[in-house]
Amino acid sequence: MFHAFKEWFWQEGFWLPPTIKWSDLDDHDGLVFAKPSHLYMTIPYAFLLLIVRHFFEKFVASPLAKTFGIQKTTRKIVPNTILESFFKHSTKQPSHIDIYGLAKKCNLTERQVERWFRGRRNQERPCRTKKFQEACWRFAFYLMITIAGVAFLYDKPWAYDLWEVWNGYPRQPLLPSQYWYYILEMSFYWSLLFSLGTDVKRKDFLANVIHHLAAISLMSFSWCANYIRSGTLVMLVHDVADIWLESAKMFSYAGWKKTCNTLFFIFSFIFFISRLIIFPFWILYCTLILPLHYLEPFFSYIFINLQLMVLQVLHLYWGYFILKMLKRCIFMKSIQDVRSDEEEEEEDEEEEEERKKGKETDCLKNGLGADRHLIPNGQHCR
Repeated sequence: MFHAFKEWFWQEGFWLPPTIKWSDLDDHDGLVFAKPSHLYMTIPYAFLLLIVRHFFEKFVASPLAKTFGIQKTTRKIVPNTILESFFKHSTKQPSHIDIYGLAKKCNLTERQVERWFRGRRNQERPCRTKKFQEACWRFAFYLMITIAGVAFLYDKPWAYDLWEVWNGYPRQPLLPSQYWYYILEMSFYWSLLFSLGTDVKRKDFLANVIHHLAAISLMSFSWCANYIRSGTLVMLVHDVADIWLESAKMFSYAGWKKTCNTLFFIFSFIFFISRLIIFPFWILYCTLILPLHYLEPFFSYIFINLQLMVLQVLHLYWGYFILKMLKRCIFMKSIQDVRSDEEEEEEDEEEEEERKKGKETDCLKNGLGADRHLIPNGQHCR
């Protein structure tokens, strides 16, 4: 039964255009072609990358974070059994009625209960050091793999393997540089999937999962069907913008706002050029439109283009958030964070609210009475 499924799954009509047979991809005369069995190594290499990442974050990213002045902060709150039980078993965001009841039970003011829950929520937020370490690791990998990709691809025919091969051109053998480029890239995306449970959870978590799965599926398929050229170009187009994004995150966590904003503008420019112009109008055009002039659609043609269109939808999704960040930077002169989530903004808003309420309390302590907007020297309490 397994043999029958294998024969059905790997039939040439699914994977290859009419002009190509599996026998054309057999190794011969010292030439090696891509095989599905090569991909088995991506799993152990993914775990190896996780080990490398651990030591990189410990011995490179952590000292670098300290150099930038990023310190681990410990948020302390007064232990309270009743509030802790409610926090764990009921909700982390109590309503006003809940706060009133808890204040009575604990013999505290409502203000103290609100402050306790805010502090308890902040305890579970990842510290800036961890966020910096993650961004630093991704920056280092994207930088390395982009340099390698440019070195591997700069002297190769641009259109090869995108549509010429479907018109009957012979396939090229696998080069060692292409093998390692693919293996490292796929292993990296596997490692990102494996570490999702321990990494900082962002608001675009689901989009990231879909992106990683689509990228792995696309790379696996292009490798098995020997569409090496198209796969390497797609990877390079994605990596070249991610370098600037991760570097902008690093400087954002370090508090270098001007540098962060500059890098974010560079990232935005490269993102829109690479993913909203080059990707759809060159790469997707060569894989989706040009082949229709020479052959009828077949399974691998439909499958690879479906995955590429999924990636393009995600590009539009992230492009929307990037435009929002650019609007905030231009009109509000500030970028709170270069990520597509807002967890840091929520924390900043809570801290700002805490400061304002603290100032109001100080004004009341100074005996302002009913006219709480004025202080003795005539200044406003703001």
